[in-house]
Amino acid sequence: MTYLVERLVADELWVLFRRVVPPTEVKRPQGGGRRRAGDREALAAIVFVPTSGCTWRQLPPVFGPCWQTVYRRFAQWSRDRVWGRLHRVILDELGARGDLDWSRCAIDSVSVRAAKRGPLTGPNPTDRGKMGSKIHLITDRNGLPLSLGVSGANMHDSKGLEPLVRGILPIRSRRGPRRRKPAKLHADKGYDYDHLRRWLRQRGIRHRIARKGIESSHRLGRHRWVVERTVSWLAGCRRLHRRYEHKAEHFLAFVGIAAALIANRRLNTVWMGRSDGAP
Repeated sequence: MTYLVERLVADELWVLFRRVVPPTEVKRPQGGGRRRAGDREALAAIVFVPTSGCTWRQLPPVFGPCWQTVYRRFAQWSRDRVWGRLHRVILDELGARGDLDWSRCAIDSVSVRAAKRGPLTGPNPTDRGKMGSKIHLITDRNGLPLSLGVSGANMHDSKGLEPLVRGILPIRSRRGPRRRKPAKLHADKGYDYDHLRRWLRQRGIRHRIARKGIESSHRLGRHRWVVERTVSWLAGCRRLHRRYEHKAEHFLAFVGIAAALIANRRLNTVWMGRSDGAP
């Protein structure tokens, strides 16, 4: 196994991935046939695509399987929702260690231009009406993504709050039952609507939503800046700078891979005993 594969998919991440990937029945034709490419090599190649920003055809041969095999594996695992399950398993590990802070969560979104038309795209009002998609996310107090979603760039931020909060899956806690509800939610002026405040109060979630015409738009707030930092962490996956995927499930898969990698980096710092504020 090459050094690049081991670096992209460390042993700890590989153990977690094997817990969520569906078993594959290998059917070989009579008289033998080509040996099936390893899942770890395929996973490393898949991780390389969003982090490097290369196309599938540009995959270097060092991984072993050809780009067509890697793409088919990516498409199959995306249909099986492997990336969302991997993200949740990593969050469970962090929650069991007490490394998720639910006291002050934050919500925000970021728009990216879509090179191809497809589902969940729309004219971006902040980009001269060019087609784009919007990534919505909720993070904990440390900036770890808890819930993510994708919509057309023309969808208002406020419409993403309820689906994102509902989309937080039950996550293990260090003590007590699983948790899926933040104690407090911070948001910017895009979420300044009374019906959203009422909806949060009904679910026992305190809110801190900036008010239009009252608070300065140049200040992110003492606790809201962490979600902006997470957006920059997502931008570390260069394939998210612009949406090249026609299929919405493939773009959402790249978002899920980026979120899982962010959480996994935090998990690695826990395993190594570090506490330097790294993601």
